[in-house]
Amino acid sequence: MSFGHIPVMLYEAVDGLSVRPDGIYVDGTAGGGGHSAEILSRLTTGTLYSIDQDPDAIAEVTRRFKDNDRSVILQGNFSEMQALLAEKGVFSVDGVLLDIGVSSHQLDEGARGFSYHEDAPLDMRMSQSGPTAADFVNTAELSELSRVISLYGEEKFAYSIAKGIARAREDKPIETTLELAEIVKANVPQKVRRDGHPARKTFQAIRIAVNRELEVLEKGLDAAFELLSPGGRLSVITFHSLEDRVVKQFMKDKAQGCTCPKDFPVCVCGNTPKGKIITRKPIVPSEEELERNPRARSAKLRVIEKL
Repeated sequence: MSFGHIPVMLYEAVDGLSVRPDGIYVDGTAGGGGHSAEILSRLTTGTLYSIDQDPDAIAEVTRRFKDNDRSVILQGNFSEMQALLAEKGVFSVDGVLLDIGVSSHQLDEGARGFSYHEDAPLDMRMSQSGPTAADFVNTAELSELSRVISLYGEEKFAYSIAKGIARAREDKPIETTLELAEIVKANVPQKVRRDGHPARKTFQAIRIAVNRELEVLEKGLDAAFELLSPGGRLSVITFHSLEDRVVKQFMKDKAQGCTCPKDFPVCVCGNTPKGKIITRKPIVPSEEELERNPRARSAKLRVIEKL
C-alpha cells in the first residue's frame, strides 16, 4: 500500500534549510518522502538521510528513492538521529527538517487505530511496536487518564471522560477505536457532540501519550541542533499548540545571550547566543494550500540557524 501523504508547507520548509547542493541534510520524519524528494532535487553531490520509525514509511521511501544515490534511508526515531548517523560516520550536518505529528497515511489507514471514524484495534503506535493505546486506556490510573486527556488534548471534560473509560473497562477491556469513541461521546455534554467529533481531543491526547511525542520532540530538537554545523539550519513543522510551544521555547533559549540581571554593570554569566531565529513569527500555510489540504490548517513552521 502506498504511503500517501501530502507534505505540508513543502517549499517553505525546505527553503528554510537554505539547501546547498553539496550539503548533508536530514529529514527526520520522512513519511511518504515529500519533503525528502524536494531536498534531493536541490542536491548535486550532497547527501540526504531520511529517517522514520514507521516500517510503512521506510518501505515507501526505500521504493521511491531506490535509484537516487544521494539518498540514504534509516529506520528509527528522529530523537536517535545522532546515533543513527554516527553509524554511517556522520557527525555533523548542514540542515535538519522535522515534520512533527501523525501522518495522513497513519490517519487514513484505519487498521492503524488512529481514527475515531473507522472501527479497528485501538493501536495508535507510530513505530508499530511497544505498548498500544488499548494497553494505555485499560491500565492507566484514573488520575493519569484524566491528566493525559486534559494536558495533551486540552479537553475540559477530561475527568468525566476518564471516569467513563474507567467504568467501561471494569466490564470488559476497551479494544477498538469505536468503543473508545462511544465512551467519550457518552461522557461529554450534548452540546459538545454538535461541535465536531467529541472524541477528537481524547484520541489526540492518547496518541501523544502512547508515542511519548512531546518527550521525543524535546530530545529530537536537542539532537538535531547538536548535529548542525555552524550556519546549519533546523526547520520544524508542528500541528499542535503544545508542540509549537516546545519548539518556540527551544529556539528562544538557543538564541538567548546574556542572562544576567539588567542592573548588572557587566556580564558575568558568559552566555552567548548559540542560534539565530530565522522566523520571528511562525510561517503558516497559504490559503491556496489550505484549499488543497485542510489538514494543514493548524501547521506552524519555525526555523533557527546555528551560530
